[in-house]
Amino acid sequence: MCRLAAYLGTEIPLENIIAKPKHSLLVQSLDAQEAKLRVNGDGFGIAWYGHQTEPGLFKDVLPAWADTNLQSICRLVQARLFLAHVRAATTGATSRDNCHPFSCGRWSFMHNGNIGDFTRIRREMEMLIDEDYYACRKGTTDSELFFLLLMTNGLNTDPQAALDKTLSQVLDIAARRTTGEKPIRLTCVFTEGEKLYAFRFADDGQAPTLYLSECLDHGGRAFASEPLEGACARWRAVEPDKLYVLSCDGASTRPLRLENAFAEA
Repeated sequence: MCRLAAYLGTEIPLENIIAKPKHSLLVQSLDAQEAKLRVNGDGFGIAWYGHQTEPGLFKDVLPAWADTNLQSICRLVQARLFLAHVRAATTGATSRDNCHPFSCGRWSFMHNGNIGDFTRIRREMEMLIDEDYYACRKGTTDSELFFLLLMTNGLNTDPQAALDKTLSQVLDIAARRTTGEKPIRLTCVFTEGEKLYAFRFADDGQAPTLYLSECLDHGGRAFASEPLEGACARWRAVEPDKLYVLSCDGASTRPLRLENAFAEA
């Protein structure tokens, strides 16, 4: 399992989220407390938004704690919105193209979890992706494919409807193509550069962790796999089966609406 963090608010150095807190993303890359694997050393990535519509990206296959360039960039680069991810590979080789976040146009996306029996359903998922969005694909992960399916299903115009449709499609394919023994577990954060969207979902009820804080010291708001200061009142768990939308005005939630047997169970 991976670890991730996302920030929205006043412009701050990236290190205020990624490196400085006592349980920062860098600390979690070496010593995660709420994941199956404590070490997340299969690469890292950052997507940040500045004066242009599309995000800047910096990704590499080195462990986050071993890359001195990462710490230098985090100290000097400031942004009002950014995503950061440290990877523990489950699907796809350790390569730069398989490191999160993934981007397509103005959108960037990152994921913690896995789609069980991905090799059995990958081809049918690929066939659903619009040709223009498929051209954005660079890696081989289930995460990137899920993201491009979101794009195909209308992420640009209606994120809620796109997510509902994408989850329903993946669950339907899995029900037909797999035995159901390997779970589908998705904790994702994505953005178009203005708002942060996040959700937790698992067909076995064990979605990877995610927390939300709306009262950081510098006035910003954030999602993180684990509270950046350790357990404290300013962080609350993100509820499963809901889409969270985080803006400068605060957080709102909407229930996922899935058209399949899992939603009725």
